[in-house]
Amino acid sequence: MTENTATEWAILDSAHEALRTVVRGLTAADLGKPTPCAEWTVAQVIQHAAGDQVGYAACLTGGPGPAENPFAPSGTLDAPAVVIIDQAVAAAAAAWATVPVDAEEVSVPIPPNTLSAELGAGACALDAAVHAWDLAVASGQPSPLTAASARRLLPVARALVEPLRGFAFADALRDNGSDDVAALLRYLGRDPEWTA
Repeated sequence: MTENTATEWAILDSAHEALRTVVRGLTAADLGKPTPCAEWTVAQVIQHAAGDQVGYAACLTGGPGPAENPFAPSGTLDAPAVVIIDQAVAAAAAAWATVPVDAEEVSVPIPPNTLSAELGAGACALDAAVHAWDLAVASGQPSPLTAASARRLLPVARALVEPLRGFAFADALRDNGSDDVAALLRYLGRDPEWTA
């Protein structure tokens, strides 16, 4: 069995790049702005998104998890946002690079805590991509979600989100037959038309 490299997980690579790109576009003035994640600022979403990526890495490698609870982010960044996200994304990518493509079961930080490698990598990608969108719309940047990425991520969301509603995801919003990106966002309980 060959080991997977980061570039073999295309869904994850594109989500990580979306998150990195959006965070590079943030300014210090953006950090206190509201986001589509109710009650969280841009800084808190950065902490949450980074913590989630570190959580995936920790589950896969047995290494240390996030230093702070990703679901109770303080909003005080202990390093530049770019550094925080780059380190978290690098840890996740390195961990996924050790996972064989055909692994039937890998540890993940979300219920049921084990998934196939394909679904687990998709879950990690979904997290990064959607938080990239949150940060982009909060800071007035273009959406990093493409129709192609939304089409790849929606089946992942449908496989995983229901048991996490009310904790990690809000109730789904009614889909009005809109485009792929809006359909994904509505399924995750996000309003595609949200503005700060």
